[in-house]
This record gives sequence, structure tokens and C-alpha cells, in this order.
Amino acid sequence: MANLQLRVYVPPHPLIEHWLAIARDVDTPMPLFRTAIGELSHWLTYEATREWLPTQAIQVQTPLAPCDAKVIDASQPIAIVPILRAGLAMLDRCQAILSNARVYHLGFKRNEETLEASCYLNAFPPQFEANTRVVVTEPMLATGGTMVQTLQELDKRGVDISLVRVLSILAAAPALQRIGEQYPSLQIYTAMIDEHLDDRAYIVPGLGDAGDRAFGTED
Repeated sequence: MANLQLRVYVPPHPLIEHWLAIARDVDTPMPLFRTAIGELSHWLTYEATREWLPTQAIQVQTPLAPCDAKVIDASQPIAIVPILRAGLAMLDRCQAILSNARVYHLGFKRNEETLEASCYLNAFPPQFEANTRVVVTEPMLATGGTMVQTLQELDKRGVDISLVRVLSILAAAPALQRIGEQYPSLQIYTAMIDEHLDDRAYIVPGLGDAGDRAFGTED
């Protein structure tokens, strides 16, 4: 994992630790689970955009004197890509911070026999604007297959992968290794790295199926 240390960030924040504990707990009810995912999304978005958002220098007039200031440069394009369906649980709080961002949905469904994901919805434009910054929301990075496909789609539509930030509640070591081999310039922000997967490619200890728990569709 040493080659990934410069691009995978686990922010050491007590609120992230708190809400992750709630999300992991099997007894957490659906509404509180969604709240936990939202809170984690908020803090991960905050951390991921710290030195990433474009700014411009302006001057404002305070009640006492002129003052140099900086504001977000709204002319620079920003996009949010929630990976359906679990990524939708992260969208609202991410969008609350990046209020000017456009949202492009991408949907994947996993084959439970092969454990491979296939894309059933792609709302990407044929080409993104130059220098578009992209935030991808995907609660679980398990095998990394879905994320690699997502990055391939962004790459071939002109997105600079170094301008992409992936927000994930949990990431597993196999996914990070796979993604890092193909996209070493990518930056990932996650609440925790779990070391292994079970025989169904679920993250262990993980938090179960994030989509099912967020939307109440567990068996």
C-alpha cells in the first residue's frame, strides 16, 4: 500500500469516526443510516475540495474599508457523478457544498455470479468541458471494477483524471491496488480502509450493502 499513500486520504476527524461507527452498526435503522452516509459525505466533500476548488481574487467593501478577498470561480466547470444506486445516498450533502455543480448519473448492476458490474445507465455528455473538475460518489470501493469503468468513461470524454476526486465511505485494499495501477494520478477520500473482501466480494468488516441499507431494500 506504500505506493498509494500520496493519493488515498483518510481524514482524521472525530465526526467522521463517529458517523462511520453508526453506519457500520447492523442495528442502525434505515433513516439514521442515511443520515450517517449524508454526514460522512459532507465531511469527505469538505476535505476533498480543500485545495481543489478554483478561486479568483476580488475586492469587497466592508463597512469600514476595501478588502482583498477570494471567491469560488464559478466560470470553472464542476461535475458530480453519483454511481447508482448507492452513490445517490451521498449526492445531497455533496451537492449542498458544490451547489453550482452539474450532476451526471452513472448506473451499474453487479452480476452476483461473476461479481462483475455492467453499466445500465450513462448520462455523460459526449465530451466534458476542458478542465472540468469531477467528484464521484461511490460508498463502497470493493474490487474496484466499477470505479475503473467509471474512470475509463470519464477519460475518453476528455476529463483529466488528476482533477477527479472520488468520495467513498469505505475502501478495500484490493480496490485501491487495482485502481492505483491504472490511474495513479487519482485522489480518493474515504472514511476508512478495510483490508479484505469475503467470497462475495463484500468489504469486511464493512457495513453491508450500502444501497440496500440506505433505501430499505434489504431482504
